[in-house]
Amino acid sequence: MTKERIILGIDPGTTIMGFGLIKVTNKKMEFLQLNELQLSKYDNHYQKLKIIFERTIELIETHCPDEIAIEAPFFGKNVQSMLKLGRAQGVAMAAGLSRGIPITEYEPKKIKMAITGNGNASKEQVAKMLQQLLGLKELPKNLDSTDGLAAAVCHHFNSGKVIAGKSYSGWDAFVKQNEDRIKK
Repeated sequence: MTKERIILGIDPGTTIMGFGLIKVTNKKMEFLQLNELQLSKYDNHYQKLKIIFERTIELIETHCPDEIAIEAPFFGKNVQSMLKLGRAQGVAMAAGLSRGIPITEYEPKKIKMAITGNGNASKEQVAKMLQQLLGLKELPKNLDSTDGLAAAVCHHFNSGKVIAGKSYSGWDAFVKQNEDRIKK
């Protein structure tokens, strides 16, 4: 029986939102699309959030992903930047959740580690490895889209594994989220 799923990966941002899509048939990955949403031309932060939400919904309606993998904001020194990035991530997540799509969040280091084997890899190293893994002919000028694609590939590589940082409210929650691990 052929098992097929589509994974949408998102690198949220308020200047550029990168995204990538892969199709996984059984365990074989196939590249579908990568692109970015340019938001720097908009001055109003709330307008940017609306556009992120609408574009994410559009991607969902066009490609019907089974799962969404999203890069978690990294902690920087600028609190305002963190707040804006968190909002961008939140509206992308809300778009997926509004369509009933499961979302998994990955730390940037975990994504880099999954793709290159080095949690401190550069954007360029991640992009080059994705190019090899997925047979991409050329890489985009901005690497935000490859960051989104990397989130999708990381999610595929981590499917079926317990994800570090996942929290449970108790044994009932753990059992419910890990039914495949229960021996009957």
